[in-house]
Order: sequence, then C-alpha cells, then structure tokens
Amino acid sequence: MSFEITPIGIIHTPFDELTGMPIQPSGAGYVTGTIVINKEYEQGLNDLEGFSHIILLYHFHQSKGYDLMVKPFLDDQKRGLFSTRAPRRPNPIGLSIVQLAKRDGNTLIIKGIDVLNGTPLIDIKPYVPGFDAKKVTAIGWLEKKQENAGSLKSDDRFIES
Repeated sequence: MSFEITPIGIIHTPFDELTGMPIQPSGAGYVTGTIVINKEYEQGLNDLEGFSHIILLYHFHQSKGYDLMVKPFLDDQKRGLFSTRAPRRPNPIGLSIVQLAKRDGNTLIIKGIDVLNGTPLIDIKPYVPGFDAKKVTAIGWLEKKQENAGSLKSDDRFIES
C-alpha cells in the first residue's frame, strides 16, 4: 500500500544549512520561526491561538536514504534507527513541539524551532499536557544523555554521502 501526503504549509527558520542547527527543540528555545499555511487551509487555524504550544509534523525534505543502525548525535556508538530521532528514516517525518507566539491570518510565529528553513509542514496539532505528557519510566540509552540535547549542534553525519 502506498499513499500521498500533501504539505499544508512551509516552515521558515534561520537555518539554511543542516550543520550547526540545534538537534532538538530543547536546544532551540531562543529560535523564532514562521509557518506560512497554504491559503486553502487557513480556516483550519481558527481557535489555535488559545494554545501556547503546538505539535508540528513535517517532512525531512533534505533527507535521502536511511540506515537501520545509526550513530545519533547524543552517542558515540551505533543504535537502532527507531530508538533514535535521526532524520534519515524510511518515512522521513519529523515532530517538534514549539511555542505558538502569534497567529496573523495564515502565518504562525513560533519559538523553539529546530528545523531546516523551507521544511514542508504536514500537520499541526495542539499540544495538550493532559493528553500528551505521560509519566515516563524508562528512556533507554538516552537516560544519561538527554541533558546534552540542549547544547549539541547538528553535524554532517546524516547528510547523504
């Protein structure tokens, strides 16, 4: 089975190069970006202003190919792809939770964005702590590494060679 996904808009950020970007939204708290939603979807933004944070689903449009074992930014050994957030995936879909600062028509001003400029947006969902925040009891190999996500920057390890 195959299916097609059509972007609903474009995410604009200060990051024109993959190298040097924050590796997670926790390292991009200071970064402001904009999302321009295609006009035909603008009405779907109604009532979004009441949420402080939103979930963005987007296409890693510069990602080509994938490996099932990868060396993630937060580790020095290879890990199974699906235990990481590496951008090179069989279905290159990313997820970020960002702060919604303002809506102006079909444009959203967001804070804490960690994606490449020009990234196609697939969907937006409101972030609702009562739905989305879970009591987590294990985070695998990231247990002692997650605190580094705020300071590490992207390098060229996931650029197609």
